[in-house]
Amino acid sequence: MTSARLVCSVQTRFLPEQSDPAQSRYAYAYTVSIENRGTLAAQLIARHWQIEEGGEPTQEVHGLGVVGQQPLLGPGESHEYTSWVQIGHPQGRMKGRFLFVSVEAEPFEVEVPAFELAFANMLH
Repeated sequence: MTSARLVCSVQTRFLPEQSDPAQSRYAYAYTVSIENRGTLAAQLIARHWQIEEGGEPTQEVHGLGVVGQQPLLGPGESHEYTSWVQIGHPQGRMKGRFLFVSVEAEPFEVEVPAFELAFANMLH
């Protein structure tokens, strides 16, 4: 069992300049913060996102790293990045997980809690 303990949080915002509601295109930026609260360094290797639109699963995204990087996080270090997604419904949701490898070469996954993609005025 690894001694790397990583915690993820996400902030989102609507991107009106990348959206076109008349064409059912809604864009959202999301900023992910990852903090290593453990005692060992760990490197982010890959990501997996599940995207829902209007309550229905629509996309899965797999890939190496995040925005072209595979950051190494030492104890007490954090990494933040911003990406974006475009969906065909005004409301959506994303959740996912990151694959990390500890300095002991032990792979492990870190869950990213589900987060909402919605206009601020649409949230109840």
